[in-house]
Amino acid sequence: MDNDISDTGPDVRRTLRTARTSIVVYGAIGAVALTVVVGLAVAGSEVTSFLWGRAGGMVASAVVTYVLTVLAARGRRWAHVRLRIITVLAPVAIVAVDAIPGALPAWFVALQVAGALALVPAAYVVNRSALRAAGRTRS
Repeated sequence: MDNDISDTGPDVRRTLRTARTSIVVYGAIGAVALTVVVGLAVAGSEVTSFLWGRAGGMVASAVVTYVLTVLAARGRRWAHVRLRIITVLAPVAIVAVDAIPGALPAWFVALQVAGALALVPAAYVVNRSALRAAGRTRS
């Protein structure tokens, strides 16, 4: 089948397990950020829609990326391709937006950067040549 990764052997599964762990950490950091935003809102602090969107987006992107990792582990090539793109672009986009002076509070920037750094191991392992080669081989 053209859309499947033919080799879902132990090395590929181990690689994707590493990526999954990295993505779970990213999601946990996002959940912490969202929880703090909710707490601030409940306490009556002003919380901008930008802050809500960034915190919610981090959690949502973690869920989507996790699902793609699971599908890639099941041999879906299209999921692996999307996973490769997201794990590289998301940290870059996070840091780029966080670099806008005064756009976000320092505590939130710190959580966002920690989340971006959590995705780096996933980006590294899913873009290694062995896993890419498995995706190019037909079953």
